[in-house]
Amino acid sequence: MTAPRDPFHVVITAGPTFEPLDQVRRLTNFSTGSLGAQLAGYLMSRGIRVTLLTGYYVTYGGGFLADRRQIFTTTADLSAQLEELAREKVDAIFHAAAVSDFAVGGLYRQTSSGELESLKSGKVSTREGDVLAKLIPTPKIIKQLRGWFPETWIAGWKYEVEGSYPDLCQKVMHQLATCQTDACILNGPALGDGFELFLKNGAKPESAADRSCLFDLLLKHALKCKG
Repeated sequence: MTAPRDPFHVVITAGPTFEPLDQVRRLTNFSTGSLGAQLAGYLMSRGIRVTLLTGYYVTYGGGFLADRRQIFTTTADLSAQLEELAREKVDAIFHAAAVSDFAVGGLYRQTSSGELESLKSGKVSTREGDVLAKLIPTPKIIKQLRGWFPETWIAGWKYEVEGSYPDLCQKVMHQLATCQTDACILNGPALGDGFELFLKNGAKPESAADRSCLFDLLLKHALKCKG
């Protein structure tokens, strides 16, 4: 399958965001960035124009092929970069980044009287006992994408570690409905090997045994939507 005559522009997010605990420690996700990087290479080989946003701490060593590559750090940074890209013509977004669900709202140590003392040090000492971290939910980037990209074909991911298949499907449909995305890719230990691609129109999920099959499906549906 080849790209249409007018350059088809795809934005891919890959790898983890991070949130600082203090000036030397960070809260992040397990994500290598390999899936997004490989998807970018696949699309480049088919003449698609690719903007690839990768997390600062990606560990994928296979190389990154893209017309443009940008590095993001925190969830807020990734959000700002995507909002800025909304100024451009973007035909499809594949939002595969592992975005931190929580940011650090404060670090505390419990005093002998039982009160919580706020810690302000740039490097919190580990020699003075336990440290308590207050975690606050980060804004869901996937819920903001439709507002920034009203005409763009958008696919998100759901990585699940547990749950029955009916429960997983319900979570996928909830994402499609609440985020107004066009597709959701379900994967993770709860599903087992491979991927399930769900489309917003409620069609039967399409199974992909491996990444190559998934990439074929994603490109097919993105191009079909844009005509």
